[in-house]
Amino acid sequence: MPRGAIVVNAARGGMVVDEDLIAALKSGQVAAAGLDTYDGEPKLNPGYLSLKNTFLLPHIGAATIETRTVMGMLALDKIDAVLAGRPAPSLVT
Repeated sequence: MPRGAIVVNAARGGMVVDEDLIAALKSGQVAAAGLDTYDGEPKLNPGYLSLKNTFLLPHIGAATIETRTVMGMLALDKIDAVLAGRPAPSLVT
């Protein structure tokens, strides 16, 4: 990453190695980080808490009406399939 990069992770906590990101934030290699998900969630690496260049959210990236509606419809599709004797369309929502 170029010096001064900004890291944003709203995907999966395991995509970021916390110790490496914390060190990069402290050294200035990474200018800032915005994190919506954490490795070992709901636990948070305490190294982030003292950093003024880190913005932490409580995993709300999927908290939109549209996303929640799609999630609910996917769950209903799976229930419908199983009750009709078909395999669920997927095992993960």
